This record gives sequence, structure tokens and C-alpha cells, in this order.
Amino acid sequence: MTTHRTPAAPTGRPVRILRAASAVLASFLAFLALAIVLGAYFPTIPKAGVIGPVLGGQYPFHVALMALVAAVLAALAWRTGLVRWGRAVTVITALCALGALAIGGIQFRAAQNAGVDISLSQVFTELTYPAAKPDATETYASPEGEPLRADVYLPEKTPGKKAPAVVLAHAGGFHTFDKSDLRGTGRWLADHGVAVFAVDYRLAGPGRPTWNKAPQDLVSALKWVQKNADEYDIDNSRISLGGMSAGGTLAMNTAYRLRNGTIEAADGTVPSPPASVIGFYPGTDVTRMWKDDVAGTREAAEMFTGGTPRQYPDRYREVSPTSDVRAGLPRTLLVVGDRDRSARPETVTGFGDALRRKGVHVEVEELPFAEHAFDDAYGSLTSQTSRQILLDFLIKDAR
Repeated sequence: MTTHRTPAAPTGRPVRILRAASAVLASFLAFLALAIVLGAYFPTIPKAGVIGPVLGGQYPFHVALMALVAAVLAALAWRTGLVRWGRAVTVITALCALGALAIGGIQFRAAQNAGVDISLSQVFTELTYPAAKPDATETYASPEGEPLRADVYLPEKTPGKKAPAVVLAHAGGFHTFDKSDLRGTGRWLADHGVAVFAVDYRLAGPGRPTWNKAPQDLVSALKWVQKNADEYDIDNSRISLGGMSAGGTLAMNTAYRLRNGTIEAADGTVPSPPASVIGFYPGTDVTRMWKDDVAGTREAAEMFTGGTPRQYPDRYREVSPTSDVRAGLPRTLLVVGDRDRSARPETVTGFGDALRRKGVHVEVEELPFAEHAFDDAYGSLTSQTSRQILLDFLIKDAR
């Protein structure tokens, strides 16, 4: 009787080195992929729940590719003798790849539903902010001798037609970053017919609270854009105000207070309220930001207001959009990720419900597998989707 035997695994020093290298690299990649995918699906897992929604939500196809590379390496180690380990890691990484692809598939469907002209090349090539440049940079105000500037992104002029516009305030917890963070969104919106004014505002710092200054800066920026509407060929009645994260908080607070008559520019003038207001992953209640203390929100709130809610309850109340919820407010767009730990989706959607109960026209969009600042990865599906949602809202406002 002939006995068939399984061929022995190759031996020799080169094979052992290859097997060890494959095993080490596969183990590292497998651990990373597993942490990202598990964290993306289960954000409550310590550590993994922080990196998972960020990396898994913005780069699901890259994570899937990494997992597949780990699977190939594990299979190679399996074939060269590490049978049990190689088999286990191959299965785990294959499942990770499927989990990451499922995230990408869900986001792809959301993008399709939003009417996005999806660019898969951008998904893989535009991993951060693009190198876009504004058409001009202008000084819109100089409070206390500090020049504040706006990056201007303009669409092509259409004879006989004025463009809608939006004044955008950047993110950064009230104390960091600048208008250049909005260059990708600004250029894209301008290329699609909307004039964008990405503005700086006075930033808070230790011993330098700006709770009563930054909102005034947005009032001044809005006033400046309205004053120069003809120069930029934009429709004065279709100028919106918006922002990302802290910038969204400032934009909503400013817009609502303008409509309610409780804020003015630094020079005492009061511009017309904006046609609409946009908040991307905004803090709706600065007191809640302080209490939650997630990813530096308490430090940001204290730096912005100059102290704690107990020390300055009036300041916290004044700068919180929740304090100005009433009838007659501008149309509002709220966009948040369903994995956001800072601007929690239930808080944002609850704020939208409160506005709706007052008869305010509100659109609330919750993006799947998206964390805070989901648009930092310019080419990601969530970023492409959010830009389309913003464009549709502004164009709808223009009709």
C-alpha cells in the first residue's frame, strides 16, 4: 500500500529568516488592523475605540489593504512551518479586511444616496488637505490692532447671475488652527459655484479668553462680505455663515444672536443676519463641552471663557447656541459623524430637534463610521459626502 505524506515544510537558514520576518510583520499589521476594525465597530473599547473610528472611518480601504498584506504574510509563514499561528492570523486578517471593506461599502452607499460624484482616486491619493490656494487674501477687520484675514475662493463669473456665498470659521477648540484648514472645502465649493470666505478670528490662549471677541469677529467678517458683495459678484441676500467644530459653535452662536438682536460688530454696527447657518460637528452647548471633557473640550472651554461654568455661568450661557433656540432662526444644517466622541451625535441631533420644535428649518445629517473632523482626510468618502451635502444646502438656499 502506498502512503501519501504531506510534503515537509522547507528548511534552511534563509527560509527560517523569511518565516520569522513574515511572522513579525504579519503580527504587527494584524494587531493594528484588528484594533482599528474592532474600534471602528465598537467605539467603547479602550484605546481601540479612539483610533478605530478615525483610521477605520477615514481610510477603510487602506485598512483593508493593510489587512490583506498581513494575510499574505501570515499565509507565507504558514506555508513555511508556522502552521497553527499562520492559519489563525490569516483568518483574523481576512476577517479584518472584510470588516474594513464593509465600512467602505456603507460609506459608499451613503455617498451615492447624497448624490456624490464619487472619486475613488481621491480616496487613495488625497489623504490630507490638498494644496489649494485662495484667489485672494484680504484683511476684513483689525480689532485692537490685530489684523484678521479672509481667504477668498471665487467661482467663475456667470453674466447676469450672482453667486451664493458662505463665510466659514475654522475648527481648533477656539484656541488653535487657522483659515488654511478650509482650503480644500473652499476651493471645491468655489469650483461648484459658491463663493467662500474662510476667515480667521481671535484665538483664545492662557489668560486671553475670547468668548466676547471671536463671535464679534464673525459679525465683522459677515459685515465685510456683505459690504463687498458687488466687488465679488455675490448675492447679498444669499450669504451664509458656517464653521467646523468650534467654528461651527461660533457660527451658530453668532447667526442666532444676530437674528435675536443680542450681538453687534466691534464698531457697534449690526449687519443683516446670514441667510442660513452651518455647523459641522459643532459643540452646541459649551457647558456640556466642559462637563464631558473629551479630547480636550474642557481645556478649550476654560481657555475660551476664562474659567469654569461655576465661575462664569453667564459667559457659558452667552456663547452656547442652545441658549438662543427660538422661532425665526435661519435655516440650519448640522452634520456630524455617528462615531463622534466630542460633538456626540445624540447631542447634535437633539439640538436639531429643539430647533425643529420652534419651527426652524433644520437639516441634520449623520455620517456612518465618521469621527470628529471627518473631513480632514480630503479624499475620504465621508469628506466627499459632507462637501456634497454642504453644496446642496447652499445651492438650495440660493434658489
